[in-house]
Amino acid sequence: MFKWLKSGAPWVWLTGGAVSISLISVLGLLLLIGWKGLTYFWPAPLYQWQDSHGAALIGQIYSKSWVQTRNIPNARDVLPEEVLATGKVERYSIKIANRDRYGFDFVSVLAPELYHEDKPTDLVVIERSRGGHFFGRIIALKGPLGQVNSELATLLSIELSQVEEIRDQIEAIVERKIKGLNHQLEALRLKQRRDKLNGVLTDELAQRYQQQTSIIHQQLAQSEIELDALQHELASKVLTVEDMKGERFDIGLNRVLDFWYPNQMSFSDKLSHWAQQVWKFLSDNPRESNSEGGVFPAIFGTVLLVIIMSVMVMPLGVLVAVYLHEYAENNFLTRMVRVGVINLAGVPSIVYGVFGLGFFVYTIGASIDSLFYAERLPAPTFGTPGLLWSALTLAILTLPVVIVATEEGLNRIPMSARHGSLALGATQFETLWRIVLPMASPAIITGLILAVARAAGEVAPLMLVGVVKLASSLPIDSQFPFLHLERKFMHLGFHIYDVGFQTSNIEAARPLVYATSFLLVTVVVGLNLTAIAIRNNLREKYRTLGQD
Repeated sequence: MFKWLKSGAPWVWLTGGAVSISLISVLGLLLLIGWKGLTYFWPAPLYQWQDSHGAALIGQIYSKSWVQTRNIPNARDVLPEEVLATGKVERYSIKIANRDRYGFDFVSVLAPELYHEDKPTDLVVIERSRGGHFFGRIIALKGPLGQVNSELATLLSIELSQVEEIRDQIEAIVERKIKGLNHQLEALRLKQRRDKLNGVLTDELAQRYQQQTSIIHQQLAQSEIELDALQHELASKVLTVEDMKGERFDIGLNRVLDFWYPNQMSFSDKLSHWAQQVWKFLSDNPRESNSEGGVFPAIFGTVLLVIIMSVMVMPLGVLVAVYLHEYAENNFLTRMVRVGVINLAGVPSIVYGVFGLGFFVYTIGASIDSLFYAERLPAPTFGTPGLLWSALTLAILTLPVVIVATEEGLNRIPMSARHGSLALGATQFETLWRIVLPMASPAIITGLILAVARAAGEVAPLMLVGVVKLASSLPIDSQFPFLHLERKFMHLGFHIYDVGFQTSNIEAARPLVYATSFLLVTVVVGLNLTAIAIRNNLREKYRTLGQD
């Protein structure tokens, strides 16, 4: 026994078991998050019950749980004796939707209080732009030509297609005309103010500015007339529906995004619907304080942030690593720099956020505003958190990762490769550019991917230097200079925090938290797996090479 312990075999098995448990735990966590998130888009059946008072209840079973009967205050009044004898009862959490009418999305009901469970085929789910989903029945479709009560599903599909076309026309007018004219109006105002600050604004020039402003206002008024006409056309069609209480009311088609009859759908229909809902989640804008809709602005902001951060951190990190390894002498200063780089990797990320806010935003940003955007003051342009400062903050945060990974790659290149190049007459720079850096490129790419993986999941520093709950527009648009680095943006990590902890309707938004978390974890895990594959390729490539 002592020899077996002394041989180290138990520690090998212990280490292998710990690694296996960790791997299983991570995979189990990913499966849990993925299951909780992706099943949200699956069309669940709609049930109809009757309660103990004979009133109808329509909804989807959100969750089931067992509770002890002794924890129910009036258990003897509402539960039968056979249930009381067991000591526990099943409780349903039912999503009833219709938030605008009931004030809440969920009810909690004990199973014995529900009677006559059924799944009527005429129950419909209506996805609305505000007010959440509607559960109930469609009674009629009203339009300028009158009311229709038959073949509502087919007719409503056609009408929704037309409504979508009108929405596209409205979006085109807003994006291409109104926003463009407002941008011209703002540019004209700033130009006039700049001339006034520089003392070159004459009466003739002021009159010319006034004329141009009047022309733009006329164009804006014409665009608003077109917009009002389209919105009036949208409001002219309404849907008469009936809720579970039997009350009827109208829903404007301008609020209806989609509808489906879950109890009539086959498996293939449900699969197609699930794919459409996932695509909407990836491509649409958020709604209802981020508790509904998609996450496209957050995906776009995360990817754009990482790209800008990579462009900033890679040249600087590679240059620092090359200087420390190829040019700097091994003295006290160099050793202190290396110790500093290693220690920087352990600094909490929120500290980088405070540094970015104080140095980049309030110091550099304010100086840029006073030098180049004086006509906009006191409204800040770069002197406020934005995309540029977020990218710079993350670049500093991930700089140690790139430096260390690049130096490790340079260490693996044998001195004989350098000496051979120098012996053939190449200069030190030519040797570095043509021999050393290409051989170290796998390590450099590994450092980049590790930096991207870390930056994609960071939230704390971004909360101080640029990320917001809801951005009014993307950082890229059709207005010059097209890429607006001063704008605030949305981020997947902050979106998860906001929906999970800041929304007022957490029960309805919880599946979106899981779905967004799974999306972010998938991106980060994919980047890390890519880094591991590149690192393994690097080790295999230089496995037989030694150092002089």
